[in-house]
Formats: sequence, structure tokens, C-alpha cells
Amino acid sequence: MAFKKTKIALSETGQFSKLLLDYISGNNSLRNFYSYAPEIGAFKQAIEDKSKESINRVLLTKVLKDQYAQIIDKELQTANINLLLDKNTFTICTGHQLCLFTGPLYFIYKIITVINLTEVLKKNYPDFDFVPVYWMASEDHDFEEIKSINLFGKKLSWDNPEAKGAVGSLKTNSLDILINELKQVLGESENADKLMQLFSDAYLKHNDLAAATRYLVHQLFAGYGLLILDGNDKRLKEEFSEIIKDDILNNTNHKLVSRTISELEKIGAKAQVNPREINSFYMVDNLRERIEHLNSSLEKGGKGDVFKVVNTKIEFTKDKLLADLKNHPERFSPNVVLRPLYQQKILPNLAYAGGPGEIAYWLEYKAMFDHHKINFPILIPRNFALLMDEKPNGQVQKLGFKIADIFKDTEVLIKEYVNKNAGSALSLQKEGEKISNVFADISVKAVSVDITLKGSVEAELQKTLNSLKNIESKLMRSEKQKQETGINQIKKIKDKFFPEGSLQERYDTFAPYYLTYGSQFIADLKEAFDPLDFKLLVLIS
Repeated sequence: MAFKKTKIALSETGQFSKLLLDYISGNNSLRNFYSYAPEIGAFKQAIEDKSKESINRVLLTKVLKDQYAQIIDKELQTANINLLLDKNTFTICTGHQLCLFTGPLYFIYKIITVINLTEVLKKNYPDFDFVPVYWMASEDHDFEEIKSINLFGKKLSWDNPEAKGAVGSLKTNSLDILINELKQVLGESENADKLMQLFSDAYLKHNDLAAATRYLVHQLFAGYGLLILDGNDKRLKEEFSEIIKDDILNNTNHKLVSRTISELEKIGAKAQVNPREINSFYMVDNLRERIEHLNSSLEKGGKGDVFKVVNTKIEFTKDKLLADLKNHPERFSPNVVLRPLYQQKILPNLAYAGGPGEIAYWLEYKAMFDHHKINFPILIPRNFALLMDEKPNGQVQKLGFKIADIFKDTEVLIKEYVNKNAGSALSLQKEGEKISNVFADISVKAVSVDITLKGSVEAELQKTLNSLKNIESKLMRSEKQKQETGINQIKKIKDKFFPEGSLQERYDTFAPYYLTYGSQFIADLKEAFDPLDFKLLVLIS
């Protein structure tokens, strides 16, 4: 299988924020909020700047080797881990939640983006090596966001009433029921059997969601040298503990990010994150809750500096909290503000590939990165795609539309279709203009007699125009009934490619495409995507 490609400018889809469009177009209003433009030439300076940072490469490789200890068939991964010991090797990173069965299609797109970008960089900068990395957001605790997938119009969910704390630590033994349900939905075929074997091996042969996700993603992308890193590691957090300490005691990051958000709001951007005074969670057993500072005056009988873990009875004095941070850094979990900083502290990373929301919140962080003297990466919008086979493509053309037209609102498409196929013109715009001209003449005569009659003439004109619109609506409604078949086709096409009004890539999972194309699906996506061409691809198979 090979895809036929149609490229559509993001600005023509109506699906992307002005902020993202301004970023990829190089709008000067955003220039102070990032370090490098998202283009191949910018990597020269990024390499030079990142080379000046002290990255604990020995520790990084040790952690990666430990995390890959139970993975077999990892020759490329082992080679890439060893490459990271070389100061001339850099990473290209993306991150994502541990969604069941990989979650929405764009998760696959993100990983392909970083893999392809490392290959492009190697061709342009042959004196250096580049390694793709997927940073697992294993410490995220939003179970509701990761527990379901949409498959063939059916929502499949993990029923786990004991789900608490970091999702990466959730035990997978209760997933057998969902695996069986999934098997019924996927049906019987060679590719369905392969997919079910992959899912069963991932979720039923690994104890927790982090291990299961690492196995699943490794199996899908092993041939491309992708490294999968779980930041939930005591040794890595020791490297980051001074920044966590500063965040807790001085609230530095809250101040810097809040100030940047205010600056972005002045140019019309909306805040993406809610920085807190303390941007770390306390994580132990099945618990991951925010840390808050309770400052009560000793003179009034208070406890002085007290830090509380919300929704629990856990409290610390300042000294005890710092002692816990020193002895147990693994208990301190960065939130959405600190996690990007953590990634860049640990990795020799040049670029982060993310979706529109991620790009938006990274733009809020540059001042924070500058303060901590950690290099702000090049922000690369991930690849965007809409997958289509020949049948709906033929239907679109038969209806008289171009591929780009399907991004229009459904009612706009229907109106255009009905007007094009009506036996006579349905618009009464010209008639309305003629009537307005007649009333203009009437108004001149009326005003010459009595100026107070002007309002009456205008009121009568409006009544007449409203009647005209009513007639036009009846004409359209009648014509729609005659063209019901075509209209229903338009609705089905829109529902298929924009389920629940969102882009296909944000709703569908990769499973249906794997059923049709097998493992070749990912290879063909990789071939179709260009990591530095920021357009939406309609891929027709």
C-alpha cells in the first residue's frame, strides 16, 4: 500500500488555532516566546547551545538500559542508548499519556514525526547523531483521559474502580475483560489475530500500565530505533531535585510562567496551563496529590512553615519536606509546568514535537527555561493527517467537491451542493437588491413630503426583505428534499472524517487501519510524512 497525498494548508482547514498558525508562519508577535524557528537551519545553533549544557549521559544510559532489561529484540535500541554516551549525539523527543491501545491516531503521528526528524537531521548534519525518544507521561493521574478508545463507533473503556495515583503504576490484571471485548469488536482475520496477540502480550503479560505501554510502543516502532523513557525514576529525579526545591521554596516557576502568560494574553493568546505556586505533586503508593504551602504565624499559635499534601492528612515542616526530597526524590512528581523542564534537564534534546495545545503551553515556558539555564528546544508541530480510501474519495468527487472542501461546515457544504444541482437559482439576492432600489426611490419621495415617513418606509422594506428570505428558505428546503441522497452522503462523509465534530486523528485509534493494512500501515505513514512540512495531509489509500 502507498498513499496518494493531498496537502492542505492548516489555515484552510478551520481546525487550528491562530496561535499555531502564527507560530509556523513566523509571526513577529510570538518571537520572544521561543528560541529557534522550526526549520532545518535552526538546528545548527541549537546543537551549539545544547552542547554547552551539562547532561549526565552516563546516568541516562544506565537508566535506559535498566528500563529495557525485560525487552527482547532491542538491537537498534541498545545501539542508540550507547550512542547517547557521545557528546555529539542528541535526542528529538515527544511525550504522551499512557493511553490504552495507544489512544488516538495522533499518538502514532507524534512518534513518526520524531523518527523522521532524526533521519532528516542526520542527512543535514552528518557529523552528529540523533536519537528519537518517546517520554512516557507515566506519572499523569488523569485516568478518565486514558481509559477509553473509540473503535468502529463503539466506546471501549477500562472498568477499574481502584484506579488511583499515577496511571503508570496501575495494575493491568483487570484488563482481561476489556481485551476479550476488544477481540469481539476486531473480528476474525490474520491482522486481527496479530493485533490481539500484541495487545494481550502487552497488557496481560506486564504488571503495570507503564511496562505494558513500553512493550506495546516498542513492538510497533522497534525497527526505527525509538527509545522509550520513563521519567518516573529516582536517579533521574535526583538530577532534577534542586529545581524542585527551588519551585517549592521560592515559587520561581509560578512567577515566571504567570508573567509570560500575561504577555501572551496581551497579543490575544489564551492561557493553556494554570501554574501553581508549587508545581510538584507528592506521589507515594496509590497517591499523587498536589503540595501546598500553609504559612501560619508562630506568634498567633500557628505551626510556622507547613507544607500539606492536599486531600490527605500528610503534612511536613520545611525541614522535613526538604529531607524527604533529598532521600526520596521519586516521591516528587513534576506537573505540566515542570515536566518539560525535567525532560530538557535529563535529555540532550534539541526539539520537541507536539500538537497545537502542547506548542501553545511550551510557548509559556521560555522565561522559565532561561532562568534555570536549560536550553529551550525547537518546537516542531507534529504531523497532521486525515486517512481516506478510494471509495469516499470518489464520493467526494462525484458530489462535485474537492478534497479540501470537506473541511467546510456541513451546512455550508449542503447549501453549496444544493445550489449547484438545483434546476434553477435558489438565491433571491438579486431580487432583494432590486426591491431595495425601489424602496430607496420611495424613501426619497416620502421624505420630500414628510421626513418622519422615512422610518415607516425602512420598516416596510425590512418586512419585504424578511418575506423574501422566508421564500428563499422554502425554496432551499424543497430543493433539499429532492436532493436527499446527495445530502445524506455529505453528512456521512463528514461524520466519518470528523467524528463528533473533531478531526479524525483526535478520535480514531490506529486499530482499524492495522486490520486493513497490517504492520505496513506505520511504514507507509512514515514514508508519507515530512516532519518539517507543516500542512495537513489527506492520505488516500
